[in-house]
Amino acid sequence: MEKKLRSQQWFGKKGKDGFIYRAWMKNQGIPADEFQGKPVIGICNTWSELTPCNAHFRELAESVKRGVIEAGGFPVEFPVMSLGETLIKPTAMLYRNLVSMDVEESIRANPIDGVVLMCGCDKTTPALVMGACSVDIPAIVVSGGAMLTGKFKGKSIGTSDIWRFSEQVRSGIMSEEELNMAEAGMCRSRGHCAVMGTASSMACMVESLGLSLPGNAAIPAADASRKVLAQYSGRRIVDMVREDLKPSDILVRKAFENAIKVNAAIGGSTNFVIHLLAIAGRVGIPLTIDDFDRYSNGIPLIANLQPSGAHFMEDLYYAGGLPAVMKEMERFLEGECITVNGRSIAQNLERAETLNQEVIASVEQPFKLDSGVAVLKGNLCPEGAIIKPSAADARLMQHTGKAVVFENIEDYKLRIDDPELVVDADSVLVLKNTGPKGYPGMPEVGNMGLPKKMLDLGVTDMVRISDGRMSGTGFGTVVLHVSPETAENGTIALVKDGDRIELDVAGRKLSLLVSDEELDKRREGLADPVNQFKRGYARLYVAHVEQAHLGADFDFLKGNSGSEVLRDSH
Repeated sequence: MEKKLRSQQWFGKKGKDGFIYRAWMKNQGIPADEFQGKPVIGICNTWSELTPCNAHFRELAESVKRGVIEAGGFPVEFPVMSLGETLIKPTAMLYRNLVSMDVEESIRANPIDGVVLMCGCDKTTPALVMGACSVDIPAIVVSGGAMLTGKFKGKSIGTSDIWRFSEQVRSGIMSEEELNMAEAGMCRSRGHCAVMGTASSMACMVESLGLSLPGNAAIPAADASRKVLAQYSGRRIVDMVREDLKPSDILVRKAFENAIKVNAAIGGSTNFVIHLLAIAGRVGIPLTIDDFDRYSNGIPLIANLQPSGAHFMEDLYYAGGLPAVMKEMERFLEGECITVNGRSIAQNLERAETLNQEVIASVEQPFKLDSGVAVLKGNLCPEGAIIKPSAADARLMQHTGKAVVFENIEDYKLRIDDPELVVDADSVLVLKNTGPKGYPGMPEVGNMGLPKKMLDLGVTDMVRISDGRMSGTGFGTVVLHVSPETAENGTIALVKDGDRIELDVAGRKLSLLVSDEELDKRREGLADPVNQFKRGYARLYVAHVEQAHLGADFDFLKGNSGSEVLRDSH
């Protein structure tokens, strides 16, 4: 027996309630037959002119609507809070959980049978997926696509080059005028970052999980094929409603394992860890931070993309896109996992092929052997910390040095260029109070710029440690997500200038070389954590956000509440 459409609990009602539900919708010029048994498809749109990466979504949504109508559905577009990574202070990550709540409640409270999640900029993808998973009605993701590759002085550039340009300006190699020229050539079209940063990693994440149609991740925003995929997605979500194919059917344990392996092969963002953990928590999959090390192990880096490599998302598309990457590494994947098109991963990869081996290498001859995320444990990070070996300096993977401690981001900015700063090339820079509770929101400041006196000596990388995150476009020997964080009185709160710290990536260890007795003495002097916010969302966030190794979701959002709404509004 065909399952009754959820939307008919609104539009199929008789009497006063049905009258109200339908009549006010009809003021938009909607014919009566639209309400008579058609699947209602919500188009969850993160369009905003304050989110430049998603500023083309109004136009893209029209393609989705065409597909929905062609398949016999009734499309309804609705907005949710949009997170512009480049503009929002203190960090877009502070609001990821808020957007997920916005998405969840918007879907559940309204007459929607299936939903198309339109996302692109970093946090919009995990936020929308988290919210949709908590309702668990049929859902499909349409990513916005990467911008065209930037150009500067005849060379290709992308977001990762910002960090290089910044250091070059600080060291006098690049002029402010040249920096302005690079700024003008960086963002040449609509779309998100052109490198394998967090936005691209999130697009790859949803495709490898099976939440989008094959090819979704790499099509440039400016390419007409992006609209074609959006239209196909609109058609497909209607069929998904009829098949009752939900996120919980797709997001099984093996799908998460696939996503971790793919993220390793593409040199994906470290932010992938914190977002995938949060998504797993919403669907009840017991994923842990250690799984990222376990399933990345043995997966070579085969995508030669910035920041770990040389090329850009546009090049990945021309080389065959993510399906070509997954085909090259198919032996590592769980091919039976189902995807939104109703086909398995293995079936979707049958015709995939690599068209440029300089961009997509083979497993036998990879771009780099080191890939994925290494999870570190030790007395400095009892619950874990992460590092991205493919973007780090190999000579620093085993390193011991003295700590140069910055108590917070203001302290860092005040002293990093001070000629009196006691630092050398072997020093370990430690930045405190940048975790989920401490900033709040865990900002992307972990890839600290190096001290100017080191840049003047030609130093290009140093070990850096923080309880914060870094942009997926960033690079360097950067240890991130130290847990517990400073604000929770984790061991990082106890680090002092001159303490010796040992990083051993091969051994998966991060150690503060201070005796337990001394650490116990230091811990006695710490005050109990206090929520510094008296009201509003920030107070809620600090009170309920979990630590990085758990995904930094709210403790009360684990699992889902389903889609049922028992009471009417009139």
